[in-house]
Amino acid sequence: MKPVKRSKRIAYLAAGAGALGAAAFLILSALEQNVAYFYSPSELDSASRNAPRIRLGGLVAAGTVMQGDNAETRFDVTDGAATVTVRYVGILPDLFREGQGVIAQGRFSDNNIFKADIILAKHDENYKPRELEEALERASKGAHPTSTP
Repeated sequence: MKPVKRSKRIAYLAAGAGALGAAAFLILSALEQNVAYFYSPSELDSASRNAPRIRLGGLVAAGTVMQGDNAETRFDVTDGAATVTVRYVGILPDLFREGQGVIAQGRFSDNNIFKADIILAKHDENYKPRELEEALERASKGAHPTSTP
């Protein structure tokens, strides 16, 4: 009778491990859809431009903000080494202006323009997101671009 008890215990453990593995797979696959990696304009490469969703951070380039029809805004984001054109449809944050830090979340369109669906602007004179400060520092030093999650 011992072998029957042992085989039941092994079967329960195997079923539990399988259920735990399936749950972990489902959780990780759901999280992967919501991940948006942060890049500065100089860190972008072809792989990041084809990603389903990224965060683009930098400074709003002076003289590039253009208001269009239907609450459309186009502007350039720069880190001093590279510049990316951003298109956003919606109401911009009150603190959005030229020369200030901004993070745009979205994806690249076929014509290589970043289509943002979320725009985040800094909240006071001294604040810059840590990722943005690091990216600006790397760009000013001419360091090799690397992405940070």
